[in-house]
Amino acid sequence: MDIVEFFDSEEKERLLQVLEQCPWSAGKFLARNIQNGTIEENLGPNSKIFFLMNKEKEVMAFLTLTQKDCIEDPKLFPWIGFVYTSENFRGNRYSQVLIKHAISVAKAEGFHKVYLATDHVGLYEKYGFVYMENRMDVWNEDSRIYYIQC
Repeated sequence: MDIVEFFDSEEKERLLQVLEQCPWSAGKFLARNIQNGTIEENLGPNSKIFFLMNKEKEVMAFLTLTQKDCIEDPKLFPWIGFVYTSENFRGNRYSQVLIKHAISVAKAEGFHKVYLATDHVGLYEKYGFVYMENRMDVWNEDSRIYYIQC
């Protein structure tokens, strides 16, 4: 398995196509932000999109590590977001591989905590995330905020 960061990749067009064809609307949202040049505006500077690929170069999972997410709070960052595992690869904890990678990148960048907002209950706790509180997100939906120590 390999982890590739979109903006450092030599396969940007193929990875962008993966996002465009993602059955989850958030993948398409990421693709539009890349195409429109609005990633930094919407997710903050130095945003990263990590892809987990198998030896056949199939994308198994992706996620982001960003300064901004769906919770507007400039004191909380970085955020892990857009966590997605392709349907054919679910049930193998591939998202956990990417989450651990994102946490290690955040730690290397000097952060002590990483945040995550979701409506899932019980999913991220098994990866070590601690529930912090609920808040309304930018789409006026109730989101659970979690954090994990780096």
